Amino acid sequence: MKQPAFVIVVGASAGGVNALCELIGQVDPGINASLFIVMHLSRNTLSDFLVHRLQPLTSMPCVLAEDGGKIERGKVYIASANFHLLVKKEEILLGRGPDENGWRPCIDALFRSAAAAYNSRTIGIILTGMRDDGTAGMLAIKRSGGVCIVQDPEEAEHPDMALSVLNNMEVNYCLSLSQMGKVLENITQHIPEEIAVPADVAVEAEIAERVVVSYENVKQLGEKSIYACPDCGGGLWNISGKEGNKERVVRYRCHIGHSYSENDLVIKQGEIFEATLWTALRIMEERRNLFLKLDQDHRKRGLTTIARGYQDKASEIQVHVDKMKEVLFASQKIG
Repeated sequence: MKQPAFVIVVGASAGGVNALCELIGQVDPGINASLFIVMHLSRNTLSDFLVHRLQPLTSMPCVLAEDGGKIERGKVYIASANFHLLVKKEEILLGRGPDENGWRPCIDALFRSAAAAYNSRTIGIILTGMRDDGTAGMLAIKRSGGVCIVQDPEEAEHPDMALSVLNNMEVNYCLSLSQMGKVLENITQHIPEEIAVPADVAVEAEIAERVVVSYENVKQLGEKSIYACPDCGGGLWNISGKEGNKERVVRYRCHIGHSYSENDLVIKQGEIFEATLWTALRIMEERRNLFLKLDQDHRKRGLTTIARGYQDKASEIQVHVDKMKEVLFASQKIG
């Protein structure tokens, strides 16, 4: 079993199936590398559907990654739904930690683990997709001496992920899919010198690998923010990094392990905010209906004064219900 000189980690989301098919179809089967793919999948997705789509396009074996599996040269490993795909030296791990950027599997988690394990022999590729998963992971690859490749956003079905990377760091290549196979072949002809992995990249990779998250671990990565984790309610730490003169990649992580880009935090807060308002609205309407029932029950018994009190309370709650609906409709327009 030959070990690869390089690991190629690929992230895709919306529109990713067609992009991955085109990419895999042009990669030289004799390449001195192993490929690892994370495409955002829902919890209920059949994980092996991507294996069946890619395998007819290449002679390289395409398989679902297995926990503890050995890394083999010339093989394509695909993330399963509901598991983070993590890379160590010569070994694959499936992570069961919390979602990152709202996803498990998460592109950032794969890229960061590869950077920590293979540093300058890591090649990261971001393809079509919405939002910004993969940006922080690509920065980890860049800071660890690896090569960063982004699909030309002009041809991407959904350019958000590619644009997010380009807006936050200098990449080595911004290419059409049709050019990537040749570029990968050229890069893997020469093995670069290894460099030291930044301490924060190594720490975050270890957190994902062992799910060893604590206040002390997170404190090593950044400063406590004023925000709470929308998933668990714990405090969030700002663990942003910088790349040259570019604006920093703003990220947050809680001590449980949930992680968000700044944009994803805004989206998640909006989801929680709306869900909370709908719950409050339901409770208020149930309370109003209960007061109306008590009003009717007491009127039937001739207790009109007591009944009027319940009717007044129901009317007061109706005012709050109407205001709550206005807030809900306004928040949906903001979102």
